[in-house]
Amino acid sequence: MIVRFARMAVLGVVVAALAACSPVQHSTATYKHVDDFGTPVGTRQVRQGGDLIMGLSSEPDQLDPTTSTSLYTRYVMSSICEKLYDIDSSGKLVPQLATALPAISPDGLTVTVPVRTGVRFADGTSFDAAAVQTSLQRHYSMKTSQRKSEMGPIESITTADPTHVVLRFKTPFAPITAALADRAGMIMSPTALQQEGDSFGDHPVCVGPFKFVKRIPQTSIVVARDPMYYDAQHVHLDTISYRIMSDANIRAANLRSGDVQVADTISPQDVDALVKDPKLHLLQSESLGFQGLTINIGNVDGVGKPTKQIDTPLAKDPRVRLAFSLSIDRQALANTVFNNWYEPACTPIAPQTPFATPATTACPPFDPQRARQLLADAGVPTPYPVVLQVATTQDYLRYAQALQASVAQGGFDLKIVPVEYSTLLDMQKRGNFEALLLGWSGRLDPDANIARFLISGSGGNYGGYSSPALDDLLTRAARTTDTAQRDDLYGQAVKIIQQDNPYIYTYRPRLLTVQSTKVTGIEVYPDGVVRLGKAAFAAD
Repeated sequence: MIVRFARMAVLGVVVAALAACSPVQHSTATYKHVDDFGTPVGTRQVRQGGDLIMGLSSEPDQLDPTTSTSLYTRYVMSSICEKLYDIDSSGKLVPQLATALPAISPDGLTVTVPVRTGVRFADGTSFDAAAVQTSLQRHYSMKTSQRKSEMGPIESITTADPTHVVLRFKTPFAPITAALADRAGMIMSPTALQQEGDSFGDHPVCVGPFKFVKRIPQTSIVVARDPMYYDAQHVHLDTISYRIMSDANIRAANLRSGDVQVADTISPQDVDALVKDPKLHLLQSESLGFQGLTINIGNVDGVGKPTKQIDTPLAKDPRVRLAFSLSIDRQALANTVFNNWYEPACTPIAPQTPFATPATTACPPFDPQRARQLLADAGVPTPYPVVLQVATTQDYLRYAQALQASVAQGGFDLKIVPVEYSTLLDMQKRGNFEALLLGWSGRLDPDANIARFLISGSGGNYGGYSSPALDDLLTRAARTTDTAQRDDLYGQAVKIIQQDNPYIYTYRPRLLTVQSTKVTGIEVYPDGVVRLGKAAFAAD
C-alpha cells in the first residue's frame, strides 16, 4: 500500500480555518433566472473590422484538441477549430463541418459521417474525408489523448469516399454524435499535424472563422480573420484578443472602462452591479456542468498509469468519503456564497436534461451527525484533516472557506491550499493531491460527464478510482439508444457513485458572461463555451 498525504505538509499559502466563524446558515430558498444566450447578428447593421478583446478568467492549456482538458481552450478553439457537429441554443445537435447527422447502421456498429466539400484549412490544405480520418485517428490513438474514452470502443476509422468517413465500433456507442460535437470532433490540418507533431498546440491550424496568430503565455492569445473560411461573409471582426485576467475584480473594472468588450465567468459578487450599467449586457445560461471534489484514491504515478491504493482513511474507506459528502450543506453554500446565482449539484446529471430523473438527480442530505457517526464507525479520530487544493480565484476560495466551515460540523478539518489554475490541472494529472476542487463544463450526453472521470483506466479518471460494477453500468448505458433504459442504468450508476464518493459533487454554476452593448453576435450556450466567431461591433 502507498501512504500519501496522511501527514502531508501544506505547500504554498494555506487558508487557515476561521476560528470564530459561525455555522453555515441553512437557507433553502431557490431563485429562478432567465436564460439569455445572446443574439446572432442577423440583419442588424454592424461595422466591419475591429479588434474584439475578451477578458478570459483563466489561461487555456495547450491549444490542441486531442490533449486539452481546459474549458478556456474550448473558448479559443471555437473561433479557430470547427467540429463535425455543434449544438444550438436549445441543446440540439447540428452539423458544422459535417453536412448532416450521421447515418447509423441498424446494428449500431457502423456510423457514417458526411462532410463538407469546397473547404480549406487555414494553411490552404483541402478539407476532405481523409483529413477527418487523420484527426479522428489521432484523437483515438495518440498516447496522451484525452479524447479516447469519449469516442467509445472504435474498431476502425476509414473513408468510403472523399466526402464520407466511416467509424466502425466493436459494440454500439450511443454518445458518439455528442462526442463529435466537442473536442473529439475538432478537425486539424493534416499538413500541420505532419509538420508540428506533438507540438501542434503551439501553432494550431484548423478550419474556422479565425486563424491562430500568436500566444504570449500568461498574457494573451490573438487570432485573426481567415479569408479562406468557407463562410467568410459572416465573419466581421479583424482580430480577437483573449487577454488572461484571472482576477474577477479586474475583469469587472475593464468591462466598466470599455478596455474589454466581453468577459466570462463573472463573479456572482459582481454581476448584480454590472447589470445596472447601461453600457453592459448580461448573457446567462443554465449549465450542463458541475463543480466538485476529486478524491485521490489511487493516482500515484499519474493518470493513465496503473493505480495503487493510497493508504489513508479518506482514500481507502468509502465511509469517510460519505461522511465528507454528508457534511456539505449544498443548498446553503450555493445560496450564500454565490448570492443565489448558483445551484447545488448532487450528481453528474444536469436537471434540465432528458436524463434527469429522481434517481439520477438524488441529493445527499446535509447530516453532520451521521457524518460523525460514520467517522466513528471507521475508527477515524476527529477532527479528521483533509488537504484541499483549489484554484486561486476569489469565488473558488470563497466557496472553499464556506465548505471548510460546513464540513467542520461533520468532523473534518479542511486545510485549503490555493494553486494557480494551470498548475492545478497539471497536479490533477500527476496525482499530486489528496482532494482537489475542480469542475467540468458539461456535455449533452451523460456518458461524457461520468465515464470520462470514473470508468476504470479513463484518461480523465484523475482519482484513480475503479469499480467493476460502475464500469458495467456505464458501458451498458453507452450501448443503447433507449432513453428509458439509459435513465435506469444511470440511476443505478448514481447510487454507486454516492456510495463510494470518488467525486463529491458540490454546486452547479450559472454561466454569466457580460458584454458591451457596442457588440453583437456573442453567444453563450449551456455547454459553457462563449462563442465569438460571428460577433461584430454594432454600427455607430
